[in-house]
Amino acid sequence: MIVVTAAGGPTGTAAVRELRRRGEAVRAVVSRRGPRPELAALGAEVVVAELTAPMSWSSVLAGADALYLVWPTFDPDEAEGAPALFAEARRAGVPRVVYHSVLRPQLRVMPHHAGKDRAEEALAGSGLRSWRVLQPCAYADDHDGQLESARVSGVFRSHWGLRTGQSLVDLRDVAEAAAVLLLEDGLDGGTFEAAGPEALTAPRMAELIGERLGEDVVADDVVPGGEVPTSYVGRCRRAMYDHHRAHGLVGSPRVLAGLLGRPPRSYAEHLADLDPAVLGLTS
Repeated sequence: MIVVTAAGGPTGTAAVRELRRRGEAVRAVVSRRGPRPELAALGAEVVVAELTAPMSWSSVLAGADALYLVWPTFDPDEAEGAPALFAEARRAGVPRVVYHSVLRPQLRVMPHHAGKDRAEEALAGSGLRSWRVLQPCAYADDHDGQLESARVSGVFRSHWGLRTGQSLVDLRDVAEAAAVLLLEDGLDGGTFEAAGPEALTAPRMAELIGERLGEDVVADDVVPGGEVPTSYVGRCRRAMYDHHRAHGLVGSPRVLAGLLGRPPRSYAEHLADLDPAVLGLTS
């Protein structure tokens, strides 16, 4: 039995899907009650537990062979909440924990990176028998939502400028890497980057999107304006965009290729596999 937290989000759902594809029993942890048709269709056991609420996790973790700790994006409680969950896993005797972190958590200028960096530090001192860390970069999938508008307008909007690159990774590859870390031996104490195979600038992404759509698409630089937002999520987003605009976020694909046993999917391959409806095209 593999326990996956934040299972209702994109990362958690992708991990559940990959684990079920491999025939593993999965307990999918969600934060609120309500129908979860996608998780139910995958054959997962769905349970409700709030990551930051004071509660005993003994029943959630009972019988677990491994825990995949995914934390909701841009949550200010991660730096304290994740170590508390590591302690719960240790008390419950969970044999293996995989923590979903981020590429370059030490870049503490971005608050959400700082939270994951502190969580990784706590994991190393948690006393867990077997732990691993997965550090993905930004997902190629994060940009799927604007592809239809790019087809209509001919413009791909970039919040990180036009010069710097990012090693966007396909979420399916992240889920597959997570499954390897959850299921295979010989990887304890390892920190594994999950980066795509190329450093993509926004103009290059626009070019590839245009090729997929059969339309001309250009990249537009969406420069953030006004004061830095005061909310935690707003500050995280602004700091992230500012850092990516100045420096990009690029990693090596070699580690991910080693976990997958093949090269990671390219952005062109990601686009090619999308349902035409996502692109606003008829099937």
